[in-house]
Parts: sequence; structure tokens; C-alpha cells
Amino acid sequence: MTKQPLKNLAIIMDGNGRWAQQRGLNRTKGHEKGAEIIRDVTSYCAKHPTIETVTFYAFSTENWKRPKLEVEFLMKLLDRYLKKELSTYQKNNVRFKAIGDIGAFSEKLQNRIHITEEATKHNTDLTHILALNYGGRAEITAAVNKLITAGKKVITEEDLSSALQTPYSDIDLLIRTSGEERVSNYLLWQISYAEFYFTQTLWPDFTTIELDEIITDFEQRTRRFGGVSS
Repeated sequence: MTKQPLKNLAIIMDGNGRWAQQRGLNRTKGHEKGAEIIRDVTSYCAKHPTIETVTFYAFSTENWKRPKLEVEFLMKLLDRYLKKELSTYQKNNVRFKAIGDIGAFSEKLQNRIHITEEATKHNTDLTHILALNYGGRAEITAAVNKLITAGKKVITEEDLSSALQTPYSDIDLLIRTSGEERVSNYLLWQISYAEFYFTQTLWPDFTTIELDEIITDFEQRTRRFGGVSS
């Protein structure tokens, strides 16, 4: 059996709050631990022979509904993370890219995002994408409006794919941690033929060992894309 090549990986990082609460800790401790896991997974993907992009669902358009103090903490954590991880990106030849409406963030955080994107834009081993203030419906709507503004009268699938923020049109594998089994408005266009894997593991407990096992499972699947097995 020929292994399925994994090029574009997407991850919904879920369970930070529950991980902290199970340990009698503030939810923010779960987010801090979760940021460490992002680093580990990114380094793993940069060394993987076929993975080209890994996209993490870091902050959705719905996450603004969370308590104000938690949202403020997440913004500060993101700023610290990008500042600290720049050397990791450069060491592993990783390009950083943000998708979503970052215009809602503070000027300081927007600058940090732009600085990191600019500093890593020539790195080629992996593209590490953070979905920030992101929603799949909002991305599709923005892409349609972009094409209309450009004068498009008839929009094809190829047109829409090219107008999206992601540097790819299709996700190969979507992983969600914590036992929840839904996509939560994430990369709705891009996951149309993705393979899904739902794990009970809370994100702060997720390891590259488990990721390796999930990828092995993916490689053994048969992807028909609407057709039949050969």
C-alpha cells in the first residue's frame, strides 16, 4: 500500500482551560503550557519529510466572548510567544504567517505579527500558520468580496481558492484535541476533503509521539476524493 503524503496539516488546539482546571490552576496556566506544545509540534513538522504547512487555530472570532481578563492574557501571551519563538523559526528554517482579521488587535501586537512575518518570509522548510481572530465563514465572505471588487462577474472554485488567506487550497489532515468532534468554523473551504482525527488528549498533554502515531494512521487511509479505490 502506498502511503498517503501529508503536506498540509491543521490543528484545533482544544482543552487548555480544562487541563488547568483539573489541576486546580488558573486557566491561563493551561494556555502557557499549550504554547509550549505549539513549539514542539512546529519543530517536529519542520523536520518531517513531507509536511509543508501546519496551521494552528489560536484565536477564533468567537473567542472574544471569553472573560476579558483571559482575552487580555491571550493577547500578551501571543506577543511574548512570537518574540521568543523568532529564534526558533530561524533555527528551523520556518516561515511564520498569520491568517484572520488581525486589525482587531492592538497596534503593538499587529507590529509583532508583521515583524515576525517579515523576518521569516524567506524560510522554506515549513510554513507555520496561526489563525488569529479567524473564522472560516468570514474568510470565505472576504474572499468573495475581494473578487467582486476586482470586477469578477462569475466566480470559479479556482478563483475563490486563490483569494483565501491560506497559501494552500486543501488541508490533508485535521486534528482536534480534547475529545470534541466539531470543526468550529475552522478552514471550512480548505477541509472539504480532509481526513479528520479526534483525540481525547487535552492540548497541553499532546505530544509529538502521539502526533507521529496519528500521521501513521493517516498514511494508511485510502482517500478517494469522491471516486472509488483503484
